[in-house]
Amino acid sequence: MDASSQAAADVRPLGATGAAEVLERIVENVKRVIHAPDEVLRLSVLAIIAEGHVILEDAPGVGKTQLAKALARSVDVRFSRAQFTPDLLPSDVTGVSVFNQKTNEFEFRPGPVFTDILLVDEINRASPKTQAALLECMQERQVTVDGVTYPLDVPFMVIATQNPIEYEGTYPLPEAQLDRFMLLLHLGYPELADEARMLAEQATDDPLESLRPVADGADIRAAIAAAKALHVEESLNRYVVAILRHTRSDGRVVLGGSPRSGIAVMRVAKARALCDGRDFVTPDDIKAVAVPVLSHRIILAPEARSTGTSGADVVRDAVGHTAVPI
Repeated sequence: MDASSQAAADVRPLGATGAAEVLERIVENVKRVIHAPDEVLRLSVLAIIAEGHVILEDAPGVGKTQLAKALARSVDVRFSRAQFTPDLLPSDVTGVSVFNQKTNEFEFRPGPVFTDILLVDEINRASPKTQAALLECMQERQVTVDGVTYPLDVPFMVIATQNPIEYEGTYPLPEAQLDRFMLLLHLGYPELADEARMLAEQATDDPLESLRPVADGADIRAAIAAAKALHVEESLNRYVVAILRHTRSDGRVVLGGSPRSGIAVMRVAKARALCDGRDFVTPDDIKAVAVPVLSHRIILAPEARSTGTSGADVVRDAVGHTAVPI
């Protein structure tokens, strides 16, 4: 039995209530290390249930890498880290075939993408060629090296970080690469009380070292299956499409939300409903996830950018001007 068949056989039944308990345990465990808005932490956990990838964009030192590590340690799955630098090669990410003199054959040595949770630190510091090495594995859950395709296990999640204030020696992600990320999240600076508590907690010890798993791969696979099985009314599908079409017709926008972005909205909305213990999706679920799912996919016209308009502003306007199904 191969890895994918074994993973499918390992999926145990898990209702909405059971899945909600698993997700809540993970969120609470991450909170022990990261002091950030609850919704941001919750969305980072929802991404793995929605089988999506996350890009964390914020100033240096706010805990982006720490969040990725805390999430990986909260779930008993494999974790790898790839530090993206200008000299990193695509084979350093995907793996390489090496000639074995004993067997007189080439052997494939897997790269860091062969894992369950992959942290890509400072993704915009690597060259576009190396960034592109992630495209296939993020979209198709597989890696092709020397004409041979290797499937990736479930779950598989990429958490990428980047600093928006650093432009020297960076390569901005192209739109096609950004579209592979299901969510764009910002941690922001913690509240005064939280930051003071952080100093007290981490001045002597790293709380990450004492973090223990509260779920395993089977829990995650069961939650993924439960989220996929959630009921969605046809009117909600049309609601998502109406929001997308509003972004496409906005005069401030060169390129609006794609059909793939609509699928991402619905998948995260399903995960959010599951986290609330429901077996159905509501319009509020869609409203709550629209901005983090769609904002980085909106390409603004130059005149809109010059006035300080952001993709998030466009998405909020689209949600606000789209009739909610009754």
